[in-house]
Amino acid sequence: MTNARSLALAIACSAGAALAAPAALAHEAGDWIVRGGFHTVDPKSDNGDIVEVDSDTMFTFDVTYFFNANVGVELLAALPFKHDIGLVDGPTVASTKHLPPTLSAVYHFMPDAKVQPYVGAGVNYTIFFDEQTRGALDGTNLSLDNSVGLAGTVGVDIALDERWFLNAVVRYIDIDTDAKLDGADLETVSIDPWAFGLNVGYKF
Repeated sequence: MTNARSLALAIACSAGAALAAPAALAHEAGDWIVRGGFHTVDPKSDNGDIVEVDSDTMFTFDVTYFFNANVGVELLAALPFKHDIGLVDGPTVASTKHLPPTLSAVYHFMPDAKVQPYVGAGVNYTIFFDEQTRGALDGTNLSLDNSVGLAGTVGVDIALDERWFLNAVVRYIDIDTDAKLDGADLETVSIDPWAFGLNVGYKF
């Protein structure tokens, strides 16, 4: 009888722990999430009639603050990305660096699950700097204007325990920049990249 009671108690404790586990994973108002990893920024192939911009991979990090279990605000930042710029179907003639800070509202569909999908929408501000020219454009002055545009996010967090998780995310960013060569307008370059990220995250 004692063994039966012990078994019943063990089963009840195990069931209680299983039921309590999702609650431990759930987000709450005031929670913070920090993620760090890498994003590949892949500009669209038809950036313009004159130039095209290559992709690049760089370390990124983001911070999310939760207003409740489902809704938060996310700030994305990164080390500078560097992109080679080539003539369409031609050689590389320039390069530039950029920083892409992005602020988004995010919605987590299942904040108490082990696998937590979410979506987001916000605004991106891309800062271009350190433009360099070479080849056919060597010795000229290339400048790219900063860009403001919309951004969208689809991601998933996979919980490893109550604090740590893995993250995968896909982003679309509207980036348009006016290019100038020696002060003369070239064209508006619609970069509009997809960005693919893999991260490790921590909640506190």
